[in-house]
Order: sequence, then C-alpha cells, then structure tokens
Amino acid sequence: MEFKKDNTFFTGRLKSVNYALKGAIKLITTEHSVMVQFSLGIIMVIAGIFFQITATEWLFQTLAIGLVMSVEGLNTAIEKIADFIHPDYHERIGFIKDIAAGAVFFAAITAIIIGLIIYMPKIV
Repeated sequence: MEFKKDNTFFTGRLKSVNYALKGAIKLITTEHSVMVQFSLGIIMVIAGIFFQITATEWLFQTLAIGLVMSVEGLNTAIEKIADFIHPDYHERIGFIKDIAAGAVFFAAITAIIIGLIIYMPKIV
C-alpha cells in the first residue's frame, strides 16, 4: 500500500492531525501502561479543579502530564519496533527496551515531584 503525499498546506496538516489523533486513541485504548498514565492524568486534572490550583501550577501540571504521556508513547513505539525487528528475546533488544522504560521512569519521577510540590502544601 503506497501513500500519496498531500502537498497542499491545509489538507496536508489536517491529515497529519488526523493520523496523530488516531495514534493517540490507539495508545490510550490498547496500551495498559498508557491507560494507567492517562487515568492518572485525569485524576490530577480533577485534583487541580478541586484544589483550585494557580495558573502557574496548571502549567507545570499540564507539562508533567504531557511529558509522561509523550515519553510513554515513544517507549511503546520503541518496544513495538524492537519486537517487530526481533520477536524472540535478544539481549541487545532487551537493553534498548530497558533504556526506553528508564526514560519513562525519569518522566514519571519528575511528574511525581511536580505533583508533590503542588499538592503537599494544600493537603498538609
């Protein structure tokens, strides 16, 4: 199947947004780790509304949620490519997948720290 490139600016961008939206929906509906992160993001938005966080706190919280979701999506893509290239266990593929998972870990820890900075003063 060959894709024909759309060279017009508006329709080309519209198609790109459509593909990105389809990808985001696939991530949220098929990948358990993304489902968990998405659910936590929703909970944090509800907490932000409940605790009436400031505009600056919303900026940091939104950035943290977006960071975790983005890195989780990239991690999933790396895992899918690695499994496609080498379906059986391979030490080097495992190393690559571990590094990608480590990136998610860093993003998640950053998000947790941001959440603690925002919400601990409101809870304690």
